[in-house]
Amino acid sequence: MTMTTTQRILDLAAAAPASHGEDLVLLLSEANELYQQGLQNLRREMAERLSGVAIADLMFAAETAGMPCEASQDRNEVILLLALVEWEMTPAAMAYTEMAQDAARRGVCLIPEE
Repeated sequence: MTMTTTQRILDLAAAAPASHGEDLVLLLSEANELYQQGLQNLRREMAERLSGVAIADLMFAAETAGMPCEASQDRNEVILLLALVEWEMTPAAMAYTEMAQDAARRGVCLIPEE
């Protein structure tokens, strides 16, 4: 049986509270990669689904969803904004966000301190 991105992120998020230090960093890192992969997969699907929609309509949809657009943004950037809005409402993205916030409260972050 193949594990989906969502299943794996949920598993990592469930394991995170009991993890500390480097173990938590490894879980967070894997979850981050899966989060990015899921977002890119959704972006590709949306690009196909919205291929015939005018850029002005896409920009309106993004702004309506709370993602303001600039006139200089191209079609791919606007589709990425729309994908991000949709992705952030998925169980996988919500679990990852909560996992990352909990890790940050415990002093663990993927961005190294300077």
